[in-house]
Amino acid sequence: MSTAISPTAYNYKVVRQFAIMTVVWGILGMGLGVFIASQLVWPELNFGLAWTSFGRLRPLHTNLVIFAFGGCALFATSYYVVQRTCQTRLISDSLAAFTFWGWQAVIVGAIVTLPMGFTTTKEYAELEWPLAILLAIVWVTYGLVFFGTIVKRKTKHIYVGNWFYGAFIVVTAMLHIVNHASLPVSFFKSYSAYSGATDAMIQWWYGHNAVGFFLTTGFLGMMYYFVPKQAERPIYSYRLSIVHFWALITLYIWAGPHHLHYTALPDWAQSLGMAMSIILLAPSWGGMINGMMTLSGAWHKLRTDPILRFLVVSLAFYGMSTFEGPMMAIKTVNSLSHYTDWTIGHVHAGALGWVAMISIGAIYHMIPKLFGRAQMHSIALINTHFWLATIGTVLYIASMWVNGITQGLMWRAINDDGTLTYSFVEALQASHPGFIVRALGGAFFASGMLFMAYNVWRTVRASNPAEAKAAEQIAVVGAH
Repeated sequence: MSTAISPTAYNYKVVRQFAIMTVVWGILGMGLGVFIASQLVWPELNFGLAWTSFGRLRPLHTNLVIFAFGGCALFATSYYVVQRTCQTRLISDSLAAFTFWGWQAVIVGAIVTLPMGFTTTKEYAELEWPLAILLAIVWVTYGLVFFGTIVKRKTKHIYVGNWFYGAFIVVTAMLHIVNHASLPVSFFKSYSAYSGATDAMIQWWYGHNAVGFFLTTGFLGMMYYFVPKQAERPIYSYRLSIVHFWALITLYIWAGPHHLHYTALPDWAQSLGMAMSIILLAPSWGGMINGMMTLSGAWHKLRTDPILRFLVVSLAFYGMSTFEGPMMAIKTVNSLSHYTDWTIGHVHAGALGWVAMISIGAIYHMIPKLFGRAQMHSIALINTHFWLATIGTVLYIASMWVNGITQGLMWRAINDDGTLTYSFVEALQASHPGFIVRALGGAFFASGMLFMAYNVWRTVRASNPAEAKAAEQIAVVGAH
């Protein structure tokens, strides 16, 4: 029987590779985050060197956690989900392998170039043109593999999770290619093809939608598969998931200008960005509610299933950060929050609470199935990881909220004669306790990833290649 189905067995090799690298890059990216958070507590940790300074390591941190950790999680889960929901193997093993090695090459390129100071200076788009071109080639190949697999599907229906993955792939390609249009002057230096306020507008059209599509829509595809699977319940409302999808991708693309309030951007564009950001609350919460309500009749499972706990708490943080975002887009609120640590807190409510937690839950769900095991090596270690991640996230965002509001109020305080009440250094001194708590929260979260790495290692070590190969074929038999 196994011989008959082996030609259609799923390609789990590339999924395994991306899943393992998700954990590896998670440790490195989050560890670097803790290090640069510590630099704000103890500036001596800059070591007086250009390439270890905060300004060079901070973009490396964002690239490692977004594109290395988050990107590998998206590749792993999308390749896993599209095969299982379409009941067919990836359209090309060689192209899938190219996306894995090409993506790792882009990340290694970032690790080499960013500390050396080779940067476009654009937020989340810092990689210089040779790496940006390689990234575009890998990404287009990813799209060919994903959509090619959907075309050859054995099922009539395209599951909603694949709609979210598909939109994330298409829009990320568009954002990356348009924003990276540049004029190279040397191998590691280029100038943007746009200028002035136009450049800023295109950058934040990209920057916010890197959040909106890379860090939201892609991970919602993850949510729509792994939450019902882990809860062993159907999605609460399939109709709501379709409305959620079309409303989200229609609205999100317009929200970028809220990053440019009180700048040279035309006022109408700022106001449009604000209005769209506020309306965006509805589809965002539609998705959060759909995920939460999927647990109807299964809430008791949270007592014994820490993987489900990761997935559900990620939805709670998604709901919170997608409420906070539209509120911060309101001009009067933004006048207090802009350029403060409140923004950093908001980003990490989404990055740690939503993106990292749902990725971790999905990886814990997949690893045993990818390696032919009944479950992870240790449920207790998953539980330990869950509490470290949750406590770390809460410490991080609470400290940044307090810091941000403190900074905003101190910066706008003026004396009767119109002079500033506080100097910038006084605001920095007031922020110092928050920097300590933030570094502590980050250390909690990053240490949880070490427990995960050990747990994954023990689970993988307990399997053998024959069992792992059998898992691919058993999955196909189960699907039919």
